Formats: sequence, C-alpha cells, structure tokens
Amino acid sequence: MNARRTAPLVANGQVAHGPDDAPLIEVSGLEVSYGPVQVLFGVDLVVRPGSRVAVLGHNGVGKSTLLRVITGRVEPSAGTVRYKGEDVTGLRTFQRARRGMSLVEGGRGVFPSLSVRQNLQMGAYDFLNDAPLVDERIGQVMEVFPALRLKLAQTAGTLSGGEQQMLALGRSLMADPDIYMFDELSLGLAPIVVQHIVAAMEKLVERGKTILLVEQSVNIALAIAEEVHFMEKGEISLSSSTARLLDDPELLRSAFFGTGDEAVA
Repeated sequence: MNARRTAPLVANGQVAHGPDDAPLIEVSGLEVSYGPVQVLFGVDLVVRPGSRVAVLGHNGVGKSTLLRVITGRVEPSAGTVRYKGEDVTGLRTFQRARRGMSLVEGGRGVFPSLSVRQNLQMGAYDFLNDAPLVDERIGQVMEVFPALRLKLAQTAGTLSGGEQQMLALGRSLMADPDIYMFDELSLGLAPIVVQHIVAAMEKLVERGKTILLVEQSVNIALAIAEEVHFMEKGEISLSSSTARLLDDPELLRSAFFGTGDEAVA
C-alpha cells in the first residue's frame, strides 16, 4: 500500500464545513478484496447533508466498489460505514435503503417484463398500499422525465437505453431517499440523454437532496458536484472543491491525467 496522503480541503475556494455539520455518511478505513486482489486500500470519505460530492477516476480504480460497500452490496474486509451516526457496516442492502440510501447504477437497471408504471411502483414498495401517495410520486417523476409520461403502460424492455436509464432514476425518486448515489449514469448514453439526467440531478439539488456521484466524465462531475475526490489504485489521491479545480486547470489535469511520464502514458 502506498503512503500517499489525501490533499485536505481548505479555505480559498475550497469547501468549508462547520464544526456542527455532522456527516450523513462517514466511511473510515475501507478495504476490499476480490479473492487475492485488493481493490480498496484504507479509503476514508465524508459526505455531509445537502452536499454534492463526486468521486472521479479511471476505470478499475475502485469507484463503483466504494458505492457498493456503502450500500451493502459488497462486504468490506476492513473499515466501517456510518450513516447518520449509526454503524451500518453489518446491515443488508434493503435495511440501508429503508434508512434513506439509494443507488442508481449505470446500464439498463429496469425490470424489462414489467410496464413503466410497474417499475416505478417497485420503488414505492414501502408504501404501496397508499395509492394517492404512489400516484403523487409518479406524477413527480413525470415532471422530471416528461418523455416517460406517454409510456407508462409500455413494457420497460422496449424502451430505448436512455429511457431505461431515466426509468431507473425515476424508480429511485419514488422512495424520496435522503441521499442519491449515482454510478456512472452517463456511460454509453447519447449527449441529449445525459443532459436530461444532469437536469434531473439539478432538480434534486434544488430540493436539498444529498448526492454522491461516481463518474469517469470530468465535465459531468464538475457540472454537478461542489466537492471532488480523485481515486487512483484503490485510494483517494486528491480532494478539492470544484471551484478550485475550475480556477486551476493544471491541478485538474495533474489529478486526473497524472504528470510527466504518467500523463504521456
């Protein structure tokens, strides 16, 4: 394991937090291995209520694994995950979801044989008996993704890839969680679809929701996040505010592409 230290968040364009700004999610010393291959090395991450945080890095550096550990899909070999101050490391995925976590993964994460409406209802499993509330939430999703309004009766498997991604995000909106975690939603989507996805995230921000975003796209991450953490070889190599990165393109280039021989490679 490298002795690389995480660059701290400081003032002068950085994200500042008050002493009473308690974390929503606090990840400490996470280590994960798949068989003999270790993919996370002592990862620490803090996400505060109402914040917009992005984890950037190239493919295979451990970004998606980090989200899967936080949501209970992968069990760590060491470290803890705390949510609203509670140690949830040993809880199952559905238990974390009921506490207010939601993970939307890239790809076609829908139930293809069910209709669009039925897919949305799957996101309302905790209050399916409250028909007025279910209909209200579906209406809210239609406001975010009007392209789905005329396709509520259509089978989800017949939707385009972009529409299926909208539906997957819409299903997470149904539960109205405290934190939305997005795992490379833009991957493989047309630019116009990505615009719709980003617009949906911006509406969540307006509602004061917390966002934790994993991305390979620097542009999308900087458009959404106020705080960015770069991952390299299973570790957080640099943390910065978006404002500082936009003011210092050289810092952004060196963080994402490396310097010297690393950049050439």
